[in-house]
Amino acid sequence: MSHFLSVRPKPQEVGADAPQPPAGPNSQSAEIPSELRQVPVEEVALQPESRVVFHSDPRGHGADRFRFLRMRLREFANAKKLKTILVTSPLPGDGKSTVALNLATVLAERGSLSVLLLEADLYRPSLTQTLGLATHSGLAECLESGLDPLSALRRLEPLGCYLLPAGQALGNPTEILQSERFTAVMQALSSYFDWVVIDSPPVAPLTDALLLARHSDASLLVLRADRTPKEAAKAACTLLGPKHVLGIVLNGVGGLNRLYSKYYGYYGAAASGSADRRKGTTK
Repeated sequence: MSHFLSVRPKPQEVGADAPQPPAGPNSQSAEIPSELRQVPVEEVALQPESRVVFHSDPRGHGADRFRFLRMRLREFANAKKLKTILVTSPLPGDGKSTVALNLATVLAERGSLSVLLLEADLYRPSLTQTLGLATHSGLAECLESGLDPLSALRRLEPLGCYLLPAGQALGNPTEILQSERFTAVMQALSSYFDWVVIDSPPVAPLTDALLLARHSDASLLVLRADRTPKEAAKAACTLLGPKHVLGIVLNGVGGLNRLYSKYYGYYGAAASGSADRRKGTTK
């Protein structure tokens, strides 16, 4: 599914040039704020094409790679304040929305932490359809009509994270994201969550990702194996800023299923053998 390679080995450099969101009451605690307990719950229709690997293949290499990504993010967060993560890609079709969805799911740890998945790709939103949810007001309505962002949130089960969908923009999405209201929405929401994952448009050909990067602590750049041109990846890193790019997620890596199946098969057999020996039996 996905493979993570960190390209920022020095945690002290994370978010050096990015605005820091205000510390919230839940920033270091697993206790969910009372306001979030009032958020409506929606059951998502998890199909194989949804590619939420913790539910479709929890013991596969994709789920394992996202656990590794969570571990690395925790390390960076402990060394330097890290809360709002922009997930983008050089070009359309690299899989950044799928990565953002899986990342929010693994960070939520089945609801033990409060995690917001913000669908900020107002041009081509896909998360609502991917999850089989009904279309309702979201980020666009918050920015254009002044809708209270808390009223547009949905808690996704069994994923355990919260979603602010894109909604339906009436005006130009880029101009909407440039408004002062977006800053106000981010400030209003940030204090309620341990993590905020922004599903951003690709870096090219739009400027939206660069606008959104100003409201995040760091970026993850999603590349598709054997598809994303090196030149496009380099250009995206340059535009976002090398200090802002925390790491690269290499999506669509093939050939690892066999390795992981052998790994789990071996250790599964070893665990079974150990249990039998404790019972005084042999195989």
